[in-house]
Amino acid sequence: MSTQSYRPSPLHPVELVDAGGQWSLVFTRDFPHPPEAVWSALTDPGELAEWAPYTADRSLAALGPVTLIMIDGETKLELPGEVSQVDRPRLLEYTWSGEILRWEITETAGGTTLRLTHHLSDRTQAAMMAAGWHLCLDVAALLLAGTPIGPIVGADAMNNGWSELNRAYSAELGVEPIEPPLSGDAGR
Repeated sequence: MSTQSYRPSPLHPVELVDAGGQWSLVFTRDFPHPPEAVWSALTDPGELAEWAPYTADRSLAALGPVTLIMIDGETKLELPGEVSQVDRPRLLEYTWSGEILRWEITETAGGTTLRLTHHLSDRTQAAMMAAGWHLCLDVAALLLAGTPIGPIVGADAMNNGWSELNRAYSAELGVEPIEPPLSGDAGR
């Protein structure tokens, strides 16, 4: 499979949660793979580069400073981060571009449920983020299934259903859709 034959999966469960003025996007996704495989996709820099809009200068499976390298634009942008919680293979939390990403992994009878809580600096970006994470996690699912297609980020995301997902998640979350410029950062 290639990005040319990729079609987004149906919408996945998503919530916009207000914790005293701090908004979080909560995105839930099931994978028919064991927790260790999902953990590896979330923490190994080589696997991150196959599905996320960034990779890392080291494994995310250890506490401490990390540099996340954005791979969704014309130039690679290095962002300082901090891995603040690690409980293999159940919990990973780190900062990305000043925002907190919390990944919770739960083993299920059919594989794994992944719950991503993305603390937002701006509530209005919730649908954009949901659309971006939807594409990223679709690609992660393909990677886990052994049919990697590489990340769908930046302008490529716009050609692979990002705008439609953005509008659908806007309706789901009750926020206005924001359409970034094509040269912008569609997956993030």
